Amino acid sequence: MAASTESFYLGFDFSTQQLKVVAVDGNLSVVHQDNVQFDSELPEFGTQGGVHIHADSLTVTSPVLMWVKALDLILGKMKNAGFDFSRVKALSGSGQQHGSVYWRKGTNQVLRDLQPGKSLHELLKGGFAVSDSPVWMDSSTTEQCQYLETAVGGAQRVADITGSRAYERFTGNQIAKIYKAQPEKYEDTERISLVSSFAASLFLGSYAAIDYSDGSGMNLMDIFSKQWADSCLEATAPHLEERLGAPVHSSAVLGLLSPYHVTRYGFPEDCKVVAFTGDNPGSLAGMRLQEGDIAVSLGTSDTVFLWIKEPRPTVEGHIFCNPVDRPSYMALICYKNGSLTRERIRNKCAGGSWEVFSSVLRTTPIGNNGNIGIYFDAMEITPSAVGVHRFDKENTKQPEPLSKTDKDKSREATVSLSPAFPYPCELLQRGGEAGGLGDVIQGDVRREVAGFSAQGEIRALVEGQFLAKRVHAEKLGYKIIPGTRVLATGGASSNKDILQVLSDVFDAPVYTIDVANSACLGCGYRALQGLVAESGVSFAEAVRKAPEAQLAVTPTPGADKVFAPLLRRYAELEERVLQESKQ
Repeated sequence: MAASTESFYLGFDFSTQQLKVVAVDGNLSVVHQDNVQFDSELPEFGTQGGVHIHADSLTVTSPVLMWVKALDLILGKMKNAGFDFSRVKALSGSGQQHGSVYWRKGTNQVLRDLQPGKSLHELLKGGFAVSDSPVWMDSSTTEQCQYLETAVGGAQRVADITGSRAYERFTGNQIAKIYKAQPEKYEDTERISLVSSFAASLFLGSYAAIDYSDGSGMNLMDIFSKQWADSCLEATAPHLEERLGAPVHSSAVLGLLSPYHVTRYGFPEDCKVVAFTGDNPGSLAGMRLQEGDIAVSLGTSDTVFLWIKEPRPTVEGHIFCNPVDRPSYMALICYKNGSLTRERIRNKCAGGSWEVFSSVLRTTPIGNNGNIGIYFDAMEITPSAVGVHRFDKENTKQPEPLSKTDKDKSREATVSLSPAFPYPCELLQRGGEAGGLGDVIQGDVRREVAGFSAQGEIRALVEGQFLAKRVHAEKLGYKIIPGTRVLATGGASSNKDILQVLSDVFDAPVYTIDVANSACLGCGYRALQGLVAESGVSFAEAVRKAPEAQLAVTPTPGADKVFAPLLRRYAELEERVLQESKQ
């Protein structure tokens, strides 16, 4: 139990399906955590998965008052549990990225005059010009995205300025839709917040500034000048800059906690509110990434977080301002084909057994004898392509897909295919593979291999997925430097043989980390950092007492020499697949 004088730091996370809170002490040990599930604990708002999916299946929103009431509930839970708010020195938080909140004219004064005898959701019932906020799942703004890219000079130009090409879920395009479809509501809006700065406003008792890192996910901010980009503002809506307010750095102390919370819950009068940020930047803080690190989340979809110094925006992936180091940037790359694809190949080629799957990775040669596979079961995000594509060591390509029944030289093999996925895994030969470390040959002719052996298919999948991650990371400006670590999270991070391939491809040690509640944990860390940042204390120094990541595997000697040519080949082959998919 912490000493009675120990200070606490709170981190909140307003995510899609729940509101979470973590309290850490001065040693960064978790002393309290709680959550509010939106669907089950706030059923009156009628959400499923925390959202309302509209009839067009494209428009997705969440009720703003649900988020407000969730804060009432979670603070009440903490009070009832005996949590000592008087020891909270600072708090921060995160919100689901891209979502937007539209405060009605006059609401800033309401925030300043909050009455402690009433709940926040009672006091703010009439405070929003738009009652249901568009969130990151919304994909209804294609028209606005096209207009923005045309107005600014193309997709790459938008990315060069804002860090990302125009995306439907990004806030600027959502604002543009509301301005066009509901001009009266836009006119009635005094301030537009992100979910993160909206949440900070509830604690601050006035409109909170948007931070640089979450502001990078709006298609509105110049990530290099860290100011709103005039060309993007003009293409979005009139008088927008005054509705957004000036952005601030992510470790900024916004001010003191509202007297409302001091009186109602017993927070100290000198409790500070540190800028809130997006959930992905919050997770970067929670994972304690450092310069040169890369975090790979291996889940249903795979996500890569990068710490970079010299970003090179492209039309794939996203670059944000770094939430814990002002001169630096973070990049985010999402891959749709993650664990479901790994499970499909496991079922087809390893009899559904992860043990067999892992054994194959241990016993097949690094580099897969030069064979490369690209596995996009569903339309991929990075890049926008679909299908399974197999190439042998000579890069030659077979134009026609295999039939459902194929024969090899030694026996007939019937290939069972899913109607939804007409690509064979195939031929399930059990013979060993020739070749060894470094047996990689490049050629000029291209051929898509009809089918790898079961063992070759498994290794081709895992190597291909990680080759893709490194290729796209380096396109965005990521560089492996001395001391680089790969931090692995998600379900597949428990498989040491998969991690070994990851380590070999990146030529860096892989560490595993527990990222349960990483966004709110990171914001607890950021709350502490916010108090010392102005005195020059780095984030790494501020959180030096936090639990360390655990070393899982180190690169196999010689793997770098195998994967150097494979990385170049993979990039060329993926580009070819992408171009062919456009024909």
